Amino acid sequence: MSSSEPSAETDQPFFQIQNVYLKDLSLEQPNSPAIFLEREMPSVQVSLNVSSDTLAQTVFEVRVTVTVTAKAAEKTAYLVEGTQAGIFEIRNLPEGTLDQVLFVNCAAIVYPYLRANIDDMVRRAGFPPVHLAEINFEAFFREKTLAEQSSRTGEDSAANGASASDSP
Repeated sequence: MSSSEPSAETDQPFFQIQNVYLKDLSLEQPNSPAIFLEREMPSVQVSLNVSSDTLAQTVFEVRVTVTVTAKAAEKTAYLVEGTQAGIFEIRNLPEGTLDQVLFVNCAAIVYPYLRANIDDMVRRAGFPPVHLAEINFEAFFREKTLAEQSSRTGEDSAANGASASDSP
């Protein structure tokens, strides 16, 4: 086989983890040390975001960011924000599947590292461990996609409504 002939192997889907790393981790304890004297267990609120960037034609960075805010007696006990990232080489995927691979598969690989880092940070800060739940990234991706589609549909309807009302 000559080098100019395409091989079946080069057209096969390819997925490889290049690196997984902690991109950012911060902790704030605005009411320490007084917060440690509170008897009330903190209530915990968690928010999650997944994002990606193209680094090269077939190389992508996927970032999972989690913010954990704990409050006791209406005072912030701590706020932890962490971003775990991964670099992935991905090529030859069927058309229209790249976003799903990035936001589902890659995010699911990166997230467990972030969970461990946030738990470690909270415990080292002197608070009870925070056990972040498992995430079904496929459901998360579907919800995000549906929300984006409905907001686009709403914008289109509003734009059509505005242009219809402007016409005589």
